[in-house]
Amino acid sequence: LLELLITLTIVMILASVAMPLSRLSAKRTHEIELRQHLRIMRAAIDTFKLEWNRDGDTLLGPTCVKNKLTCKDVTSVYGYPKSLDMLLGIKLTSEEATVRGTPTRRYLRSLPLDPLTGKADWLFRCYKDAPNASSWCGDDVYDVMTRSEGMALDGTKYRDW
Repeated sequence: LLELLITLTIVMILASVAMPLSRLSAKRTHEIELRQHLRIMRAAIDTFKLEWNRDGDTLLGPTCVKNKLTCKDVTSVYGYPKSLDMLLGIKLTSEEATVRGTPTRRYLRSLPLDPLTGKADWLFRCYKDAPNASSWCGDDVYDVMTRSEGMALDGTKYRDW
């Protein structure tokens, strides 16, 4: 009986050490996934901006110049997408797109889920918003961030990533 109690005590001590480590590992995994999703979406926004760039009524990006009818519908006056959904597919109107058989331009296959909230409910920032703006102007999507207000393992806020 004494040996059983000693064995149970040792197992409980080991379990109490392992639980915080498993939580830490799960949190680290979520943080890595969040960084990856933010990087993917920001790269898609940058590629969109490069291809659809415009400055007011001046069309600058190569895709914007070829698809004049579509350009003003999908971009803000600064050349950023009007919504995150624009990155999922834009119907092109140029002759080249019709001839090549690629009438849709995609930047993302799907919107990634926020690993911290479990939903694709990201916060946005406009090009003209201040870096610490608490609300989205609704004109374009210049940046994305998580809705989670939690703290990362390194002591920074997830929203500041």
